[in-house]
Amino acid sequence: MMNEPPPVRPGRRFRLTRRGRLVLIVSAVVVIAAAAVLVSLLLKPAKEKEKASLLIPEGWRASQVYAAVDKALDKRPGTTRKAVATATLKLPADAKGNPEGYLFPATYPIDDKTTPASLLSYMVNTANQRFGADHISSGAKRSGVTIYQTVNIASIVQAEADTPQDMGKVARVIYNRLAEGMPLQMDSTLNYALNRSTLDTTAADTKIDSPYNSYERTGLPPTPIDNPGEQAMHGAINPTPGNWLYFVTVAPGDTRFTASYREHLRNVEQFNANRSSASSGR
Repeated sequence: MMNEPPPVRPGRRFRLTRRGRLVLIVSAVVVIAAAAVLVSLLLKPAKEKEKASLLIPEGWRASQVYAAVDKALDKRPGTTRKAVATATLKLPADAKGNPEGYLFPATYPIDDKTTPASLLSYMVNTANQRFGADHISSGAKRSGVTIYQTVNIASIVQAEADTPQDMGKVARVIYNRLAEGMPLQMDSTLNYALNRSTLDTTAADTKIDSPYNSYERTGLPPTPIDNPGEQAMHGAINPTPGNWLYFVTVAPGDTRFTASYREHLRNVEQFNANRSSASSGR
């Protein structure tokens, strides 16, 4: 038979030992801490969605920018191009509503409220801030051109220069040719007219009927041919002193400038020989 526990006498008190009290206190603290953590987790705001952005590289054409904006904002192809007509863009009068050259290369934040029109406006406003600086206007004045023409020259510099160090020299060739009344004869303007990027310019290409054909027409093209960055603009307002009229990049990092047409032809021969060797795998 199991022994029953002794009856509790009336008036007898049970007291916790010191150890028992400590155990209860620690347990209470643990419970309170756990509750605090739970409350903190419940009250903690959801993790913010990482902010998205769109990078516009130096030298991109407007058509490339439009396509990138469509993709970034998940719009149908062609949406951003159409938005140009309705967007409020603070462009110079010479631009005639065409933002080419003024879609400033930079990284732009985007969110759920961003629209093609607002993003284009952001880019143009950024360009106006950068191009409206005193050193830009004074540089353009020194060269006898408008700011818009400076942007135009910078766009050609951006497309033609092999390295940032060459930008001032390329700009000088442009200014020298304009001063001489010579056609610029820049392949980059032909590429813009033909919506391509290539080093292979044919005789037929130089005969195309386009205002961007700088082989047939003198002066600057009617608009910039891309969206230049600050280094190209710096070259356009600070052209390197020199009498050069010709240049060709015979190899990466080796662009040769000259005022002699005969020397230029020799440099072109070197360029063609280097390309032939590269294509044959030598």
